[in-house]
Amino acid sequence: MPKVEIDKTELVWPGKFNADGSRKNVPRVTLPFQIIETVNENQSARESEKNSAQATLFDIYTGDEGDGFDDGWKNKLIWGDNLQVMSSLLDKFAGKIDVIYIDPPFGTGTDFTFSTTIGESQEGITQGRTIVEEKAYRDTWGKGKDSWFEMIYDRLRLIRELLGDHGTLYLHLDWYLGHHMKPVIDDVFGEHNSLGEIVWAYGSPSGGRVSGSKLVKSHDIIYVVAKNYGNHKYNQVFLPYSEKYVKDWFRHVDEAGRLYRKRQRRNRDTGEIYWERQYLDRSKGVPVSTVWTDIQQIYADPRAFKAGTTSEITGYATQKPEKLLERIINISSDPDDLVADFFCGSGTALAAAEKLGRRWIGCDMGRWGVHITRKRLLDMPKCKPFEVLNLGKYERQYWQSAAFAGAGKEPPAERALYEYLAFILKLYGAQPISGLEHVHGKKGKALVRIGSVDAPVTIDEIDGALTECVRLKQRELHVLGWEWEMGVAGSAGATGGGGPMLSLARSRGVDLVLLQIPREVMEQQAVDRGDVRFFELAYLDASLDMSGKSATVTLSDFVIPNPELVPDELRRKVGAWSDFIDYWAVDWDFQNDTFMQGWVAYRTRKDRALPLSTAAHSYERPGKYRVLVKVIDIFGNDTSRLLDAKAV
Repeated sequence: MPKVEIDKTELVWPGKFNADGSRKNVPRVTLPFQIIETVNENQSARESEKNSAQATLFDIYTGDEGDGFDDGWKNKLIWGDNLQVMSSLLDKFAGKIDVIYIDPPFGTGTDFTFSTTIGESQEGITQGRTIVEEKAYRDTWGKGKDSWFEMIYDRLRLIRELLGDHGTLYLHLDWYLGHHMKPVIDDVFGEHNSLGEIVWAYGSPSGGRVSGSKLVKSHDIIYVVAKNYGNHKYNQVFLPYSEKYVKDWFRHVDEAGRLYRKRQRRNRDTGEIYWERQYLDRSKGVPVSTVWTDIQQIYADPRAFKAGTTSEITGYATQKPEKLLERIINISSDPDDLVADFFCGSGTALAAAEKLGRRWIGCDMGRWGVHITRKRLLDMPKCKPFEVLNLGKYERQYWQSAAFAGAGKEPPAERALYEYLAFILKLYGAQPISGLEHVHGKKGKALVRIGSVDAPVTIDEIDGALTECVRLKQRELHVLGWEWEMGVAGSAGATGGGGPMLSLARSRGVDLVLLQIPREVMEQQAVDRGDVRFFELAYLDASLDMSGKSATVTLSDFVIPNPELVPDELRRKVGAWSDFIDYWAVDWDFQNDTFMQGWVAYRTRKDRALPLSTAAHSYERPGKYRVLVKVIDIFGNDTSRLLDAKAV
């Protein structure tokens, strides 16, 4: 450990300081956000936002919206690493967030597991960590508490910058880390800004919780800290009196039948003692203290698990109840204020903020968490429009430049591209080859093309690679990509011949395989452990029925081509191809930009049925339209199909 000059009490761990004893800086990068989907926005709003700029696959978030719903604000659900997300948010949101609640992973494996239900049955399976979440687990716990403190310390420093001067942070922990975190919070925010700690006693101890020779755990800790004590927002919240309290104290009844209690008062001027009536129906109740015993865990009520019941339960093992977040948000914010959760999981904080009329920003690195949150919000009555964003190609551009533009004779961009192609080929087990325009390598008998980090793989690119395959008399082509031009994958091979590109390749005597480059290639630990796997794109078959200006879309097949993706336990429960689909939506006028949800259907705990045909959509004007169909499977992966419509 470097020699560190100690001038105050603080918690120190390996990695907190540089070799010269100076404090490490927070890794910072400012990247643009891509808007990948807009939810609950109507067509007229979309048209009013159009400008003369050339359309791209995703719109770029410009941050020129107002600070309220009436000024064009849309809530934001972001998929990505929260360190890069928070760093990128600073440009537009530094000093603007009113409440930040975080519930970081403070346990072990349960922080990354979820349960999902199959098809129309009530049967489900428990899913373990994805590779991305496995990486997050290793980063968080790979070196024990040392790596956890390094993870949370950097994020707390960014959170402090994002909070407004009147803002408040709520940090949710348990006994294992809570006592260590107090000096870390004081280090970042200053001890004078502490607002204390909340003890959330979530249930009565029971025999089922007994493990080992220790007291039964029945509470969590929530640390509360202000950005600027004395300037922070605080709203007093009251709880109803208990029945016993009412019975003991409100013992009197007036002539109108109203309950009241007698309270002795003293006149400050005269010193005279007198009695006044405190009526129960005009009493606020008991002020909320730092010990909360009236909110149960959502899994504590066995009725929540019954088939067909309405419940908050999403399948996340660490999911918190909405009542808990509603109380936190009510205490420290007002309607239209901005609430954020950068470990949002299944979206409880966002759902509570939506219900209470607050604006919100949520972030999670788990694809399934983002999907569950989207469904949860959609299921809320009168949910306001929100955007689903990521850092997308900009995160990949940053990674390519940082990882591969090292010393060398070539220009940095050229060298970064060369090293990137070599890196992906090596991960895929392919050898690089030169002299070809569209093909980059070879694996066994197959030629290989690698897609760019900052653009979708296009039909023209694949066509060029197919032409080179035919010229070289090679009969197999593997194309690896991050994103794909709409219509590349097409329909399922079992029903539609494999879609336009697969059909074209087959007609030219080439077997074409389209493979997804996973986000894990950007994570060095996943690469070192050999965790990176490339999977074929899923195939979706859908048809469009037109009658005048009326359009209807019907799904006819969905295939996950990699059986190893599907656990044996799950395969036994799947009775139809549609069982793999959890959600699907249609953009009736896709303009090669952000997907705008025009019709949507999804499964819920209460209603497992999923319609395979849309309601009829009526176009206002005749003309040609592009219809984009998006399916999200039970693993949280999305697949799209582009259809052409002609309204007459």
